[in-house]
Amino acid sequence: MALPPDPSEQNRMRPLRQLLDAMEADIARLYTERGITGVRPRFVAPLIRLGRRGGMTIRQLAESLEVTHSAMSQTISALQRDGLVTTAPGADARTREVVLTERARTIVPFLEAEWRATEQAVAELDEEIPYALSQVVRDLEAALARRSFHDRIADRLGEVAE
Repeated sequence: MALPPDPSEQNRMRPLRQLLDAMEADIARLYTERGITGVRPRFVAPLIRLGRRGGMTIRQLAESLEVTHSAMSQTISALQRDGLVTTAPGADARTREVVLTERARTIVPFLEAEWRATEQAVAELDEEIPYALSQVVRDLEAALARRSFHDRIADRLGEVAE
């Protein structure tokens, strides 16, 4: 009996992931061209936030950037390995604050400029295409508010299981 087709050969989300990966790779290439090593695009928001607000706990940083504590903890570990942040005693004995290293403080102005330039480039792309990326996101959010992605998948799994 022949196996059914491999479901992983159909992937409607792959083009979006590949596009976002390519855009992030272009940003990373800018860092390399400017001699900035050890910085990945996902590091930029936490570095800018720490540069603007000073030391913060991982929880505070995660909440301010609207990511999970776990994701921020992993990011902070990577930033520490790359010498961009360190930790210091927090306001009480139970907490530690994440603070920028001197190296990070020297590159934050460039990262802020890159962030602004990236936002301008995305706005330019929005103007070039017939259906703006920002509108696609809003439309998808509205559709998912009406019926969650979870429920859409669960319904399809129910159809397969029957």
